[in-house]
Amino acid sequence: MLTVHHLNNSRSQRVLWLLEELGLEYQILRYQRDAKTMLAPPELKRIHPLGKSPVVVDGSAVLAESGAIIEYLVEKYGNGRLVPAAGTPEKLRYTYFMHYAEGSMMAPLLMKLVFDRVESSPGPFFVRRIARAIAQRVKGTYIQPQVSTHLDYLEAELGKHHWFAGNEFSAADIQMSFPLEAAAARAGLDASRPQLQAFLARIHARPAYQRALERGGPYELLR
Repeated sequence: MLTVHHLNNSRSQRVLWLLEELGLEYQILRYQRDAKTMLAPPELKRIHPLGKSPVVVDGSAVLAESGAIIEYLVEKYGNGRLVPAAGTPEKLRYTYFMHYAEGSMMAPLLMKLVFDRVESSPGPFFVRRIARAIAQRVKGTYIQPQVSTHLDYLEAELGKHHWFAGNEFSAADIQMSFPLEAAAARAGLDASRPQLQAFLARIHARPAYQRALERGGPYELLR
């Protein structure tokens, strides 16, 4: 049976969602982030040297990186589901968005998270004041414009197609869910971008998504 090493409020939630979409049996081993640092516990390093989640164990295979896990599961267990046919424009879009989600979209979102914490972190008054000024400048001049550029781009793409690879739901939509939920939670994705809001509403309504939430537990990105 597949085993998912699942960290709360992490990318592993979308792996659970994929497993539910595919109707596969799996077990979950849960890990909790440190309440202060928000880092994964050291126990995860016993499973994979980087100590991050998701990690999926399938027999002797130990798989990390959510994109690689998703591609592995779809290829091995999908029987043609959730991936467009080879050689089609949809397959090209599928491959692009599978890599875009982490390769391009998550970088400015992660930077925003880091600089938000710098801005709100405690410390001596003068140090805190300087740190906040630097954080605000970096966010205002670089990070938020980058986030807005990406959101505008994705809004336009979903104006062309119902889903990211085309008009059919695919694993690329599962991969894209995490950065868009992160953007909605902390980077200004709101009703001003109706196509992206509609995408989030569609995925949240999927029965497999809801089952994954029930099994994975509280998912703070939705707040």
